[in-house]
Amino acid sequence: MNIISKKFSELNTKELYEILKARAEIFIMEQNIHYQDMDNVDYNSLHCFFMRNDKVIAYLRAFYQYDNKDIVRIGRVLTLKHGNGIGRELIEKSLKAIKEKMKCKKISMNAQKQVVGFYEKFGFKVVSDDFLEEGIIHVVMELEL
Repeated sequence: MNIISKKFSELNTKELYEILKARAEIFIMEQNIHYQDMDNVDYNSLHCFFMRNDKVIAYLRAFYQYDNKDIVRIGRVLTLKHGNGIGRELIEKSLKAIKEKMKCKKISMNAQKQVVGFYEKFGFKVVSDDFLEEGIIHVVMELEL
């Protein structure tokens, strides 16, 4: 599957709508997280996603850490269907796009605790203690490039 990786200004309205719809479906409806999803970070992010039948089926965003351009943070990682390999493909292809387009030394994320093993397969390492974010236990994970 071909990854789509675009800056916010490059997204068309259909892509943006489908991204926001997928994020709401996973984080608000499935995980019952009540938060302001549209947090202005999207404006300065690289949006990496797969589309099938005009619908976003997997997504993440990447953005420079506000105080350090050597660090890119990823977040809002989602797949609409679990256990089919799309998540693995999303991470592999997004990491490649981030390395090519964002030139950084490290990639960091706040990962939900239950998926730490998944991210470790790509070389991410846990670098923090557990903490609560939106009622879900998370850890900070980093990948040195």
